[in-house]
Amino acid sequence: MQPRISVITLGVEDLDRAVAFYRDGLGLPTDGIVGREFDNGAVAFFDMQCGLKLSLWPRSSLAADTGLPPRAGGPFEFTLGHNVVSKAEVDEVLQRATKAGATLVKGAQDTFYGGYAGYFMDPDDHLWEVVFNPQMMPKD
Repeated sequence: MQPRISVITLGVEDLDRAVAFYRDGLGLPTDGIVGREFDNGAVAFFDMQCGLKLSLWPRSSLAADTGLPPRAGGPFEFTLGHNVVSKAEVDEVLQRATKAGATLVKGAQDTFYGGYAGYFMDPDDHLWEVVFNPQMMPKD
């Protein structure tokens, strides 16, 4: 299989709240919620880098689409890593996230690999790591 991952979808309880958190709180670019005219179609896409999209879709819609029973997620399903270019930016992003309604899980601190990182959970309990790693600097 040739890797072609282009969308990461997070299941959310309240789409409007989740969009406000990511758009207004974190400042991610989006055209807002689309597909409201379709049953289970309301979704929001956020432009990330290199063509990658972050998608927010109600958990009930994911359940309807997959045929699986609806269930709440948990912070240990996976983490999303957001790499930044400095320790100061780690602190800034964590502060912005908590101001927008995120829960600070672990304050930023020096890491065993020579970096600096901390964790927050978004309003739907998705776990984000904000990290400055000198060995994995973002290209932009």
